[in-house]
Amino acid sequence: MKIFVPGRICLFGEHSDWAGGYRRINAEIEKGYALIVGTNQGIYAEVKPHPDKLILRTTCEDGSRKGPFEIPMEREALLAEAMKGGFASYAAGVAYQILTHYRVRGIEIDNYLTDLPIQKGLSSSAAICVLIARAFNRMYDLKMTVRGEMEYAYTGEITTPSRCGRLDQGCAYGNRPVIMTFDGDRLDVEELNVSQTLHYVIVDLKAFKDTKEILSRLNQCYPFANDQTQQKVQQYLGPINADINHQATEAIRDGNIEALGALMKEAQDKFDEHLQPACPSQLTAPILHKLLAYEPIRPYILGGKGVGSQGDGTAQFLAKDEASQEKLIEIIERDLEMPCMKLNIDSATPLRKAVIPAAGFGTRLFPATKTLKKEMFPVVGKDGRTKPVIMAIVEEVMDSGIEEVAIIIQENDRELFEDFFHQRLAVEHYNKLSKDDQKYTQRIMDMGNKVTLLTQQTQDGFGHAVYCAKDWVGNEPFILLLGDHLYGSDTSASCTRQLMDAYDRTGKSVVGLQETPENEVQHFGCATGIWETTESILSITEFAEKPSPEYAREHLAVQGVKDGHYLTLFGQYILTPRIFELLEDNIKHNMREGGEFQLTSCMDKLRQEEGFAGCRIKGRRFDIGIPESYRQTVIDYRDA
Repeated sequence: MKIFVPGRICLFGEHSDWAGGYRRINAEIEKGYALIVGTNQGIYAEVKPHPDKLILRTTCEDGSRKGPFEIPMEREALLAEAMKGGFASYAAGVAYQILTHYRVRGIEIDNYLTDLPIQKGLSSSAAICVLIARAFNRMYDLKMTVRGEMEYAYTGEITTPSRCGRLDQGCAYGNRPVIMTFDGDRLDVEELNVSQTLHYVIVDLKAFKDTKEILSRLNQCYPFANDQTQQKVQQYLGPINADINHQATEAIRDGNIEALGALMKEAQDKFDEHLQPACPSQLTAPILHKLLAYEPIRPYILGGKGVGSQGDGTAQFLAKDEASQEKLIEIIERDLEMPCMKLNIDSATPLRKAVIPAAGFGTRLFPATKTLKKEMFPVVGKDGRTKPVIMAIVEEVMDSGIEEVAIIIQENDRELFEDFFHQRLAVEHYNKLSKDDQKYTQRIMDMGNKVTLLTQQTQDGFGHAVYCAKDWVGNEPFILLLGDHLYGSDTSASCTRQLMDAYDRTGKSVVGLQETPENEVQHFGCATGIWETTESILSITEFAEKPSPEYAREHLAVQGVKDGHYLTLFGQYILTPRIFELLEDNIKHNMREGGEFQLTSCMDKLRQEEGFAGCRIKGRRFDIGIPESYRQTVIDYRDA
């Protein structure tokens, strides 16, 4: 599997993580608060299991390769390597912590691309640690949350000589801004929704700062202040920082970029006033302040400040808009010869909901569908249980992190679905079950509490069925799955999880893709485009609904796909809410295709407006809507 972990930038709240940690000793100290976000740059890796070693290959910023570093997956060996310091020590430290708490074998990690600047306040070491934690989590299905990955990354890094702060591993949350609260040993993390895209520029000052000296001097001000200088440090990292972060959080939520820019200037001014005296040799930072005061950039910025531990390391600016961001980079790189990189914080909403159309009659499975919906046909799941198809689908999406599911049904079928998801077994039947199966009945009820049944009054096509979920979905992205398709992954990540990971990476609508031979393309929707990353994420340039082989040969070939094969839709989609407006327009104007309202043409419009990604799924789809396919599904699905 492939994993991407970004760097992280602290927008506000540098040093507050360790400062808030001193509340363990002095409860009078204010909690620490930090507002952070992942960068657009980061660390890319390909991961696979290994029987007994941690193997690491890495690519440096200049494109050179290091490794392989090979360490036995034994606690003593991993700890010894972690204590040495250096790049491999971070991987060893995290692996040591994972092995201490989980029964895992080895792992092989190829860090094939790194475009994250190293030692510039962007937490490159933390990104490495999160990468290792995430690799073990997904490869061995450790069922960690993002928060869990972050915690193991932190404990792994401090196993090495590094003394990072707790906020560094916030890069685990990707490109979503989060507000972190540090209260002694307690850490709270809240993800923020951004109502307006924010355009930042990160500047490498091409200078030097001594982070260890800065941290040493500032830590001398804790846990109890002995003079006015130390009091001012505690005041800034305490109540002043708390107030700035609270205001910044509201400004981000409200899309008030002017207020956010003003807070950057306020934070820097007060940082200089309160912290410079504690470490003047490093925090006076003449190069940083020369840049912040550089007159030619003022028309293009709303605010600017230092990054990380501050000093002459890295600076950040909030540009007025995208055009100002480009101009700002041009001026700084031309006049001051300082490398810049963009950081755009997009207004993305976390993926919480799934929609499963299940209102069709199942004509091809008649007469069985005269008595039983095809979505209720039995299959043996990967856990060895016999369950209806719809249950297997709902389990997969919920196990992948989806919180709510809507099933689109005919009104006549409501009682059937209600009975399964919401009615408890009669006592006489329940008592006949094994203890394990009795426990499983509660799982069905728990899932049922997250399932909503929506009615499609008339069967007017796939697009119409999706449109029936418009009000329930609201203004959120959602995952769409077919009610008569099952999915078997070839990796430790489910097919649904693979698609969600692609969405997290791209931040736009994503469709699952699978290679299909030419003689079958007329049965599926197809896509073509250009690979963004090593033939796993496709930037889609065209959708075609059930094309002829001749059309596919002329228009749908994709580089890297073997001859005579094309990329067809896998039956799993992640769509932005804009799709409902496009469907509504088709329905309003009665724009039918083959007598029905279809989804593919609306997806192509969405692609044109917002961009659309394709994810080549490592797995198989099982279409139970055809007799022969259903028969084969019953045979193959459990072991898929």
